[in-house]
Amino acid sequence: MSIRIVKADLTSLRCYVSQWLHATPLIVAAILFTALPALAEPVPGSLPAQWNTGAEDCQASPQPPLQVHAYEPQTFIVRQSPCASFEANFLYLLIGSDKALLIDTGAVADPKAMPLAKTILELLPEKDGKKLPLLVAHTHRHLDHRAGDPQFAALPSVEVVPFDLEGVQRFFGFNNWPNGIANIDLGGRTVEVIPTPGHNQTHVAFYDDRTGILFTGDFLMPARLLIEDARAYRESGLRIIDFLKTRPLTHILGGHIELNAEGRAYRFGSRYHPNEHRLELAEKDLRALPAAFERFNGFRRVESKTVETIYRLRVSLNASKRAQQGVNT
Repeated sequence: MSIRIVKADLTSLRCYVSQWLHATPLIVAAILFTALPALAEPVPGSLPAQWNTGAEDCQASPQPPLQVHAYEPQTFIVRQSPCASFEANFLYLLIGSDKALLIDTGAVADPKAMPLAKTILELLPEKDGKKLPLLVAHTHRHLDHRAGDPQFAALPSVEVVPFDLEGVQRFFGFNNWPNGIANIDLGGRTVEVIPTPGHNQTHVAFYDDRTGILFTGDFLMPARLLIEDARAYRESGLRIIDFLKTRPLTHILGGHIELNAEGRAYRFGSRYHPNEHRLELAEKDLRALPAAFERFNGFRRVESKTVETIYRLRVSLNASKRAQQGVNT
């Protein structure tokens, strides 16, 4: 079969080809952008203006042991009252379509004094007539972040992640600690686990792709920052900064509040926190950490025959003039 192009159609054909060639880059670009996965905007949420700050006399002014705040319908922030424990931990419940994740279990083991497991189970939705499975993980192994574990140990459909270093590495599949990132699939919601040793060798942070929140435990918070391994801590800070270059960040939420709004630390063991600093920190606070780290004040503590070096870094993360002038606090 032969193909004939008559003279009358040649001009039209040239015009068509020219238009197609000019349009091709736009078509290709459209295809490419359509094929690329779009980063979803974080689900917005709210934070309270004030948390339970305890009381000057907890016996005279009893406080509920837990304050539960719904950041959004699938994200809960749980604060243990300073009257229940001076640690006044913040715990986080993230709910997906298939399972839920609880980050830390706090400083109180007694379920009568601290009905944590009961409260968490009441917050879990049902699926197929049963409560969603729950994974309990920790930012690190210090007792005030795992004392509540026994409340969950015998519950059905609840798995508690080990808190020792080998157990953490094995559970999350870290083969080159502290490098690598682990993923927890909650069903329509992924939580990334990032090693952040320094405060403690087992420390990890959790990044939630639904809300864009980074949960940092004792690695970064409006509080005294206690550092066991200075080099590891600095490298963890740089690693987190690099991690966030490709991800939206809405808030950084830590494990405690130990500073007032002026950046002054409460007396150690205080069960009353008037005029507390806000819980949430921002990316600028994280990026300020390496420079603040260079100005830490350290001390040595001798225990029996072992000299243990502990670095104490107290940072006022409200961009105070004292920090800008390099004044030690």
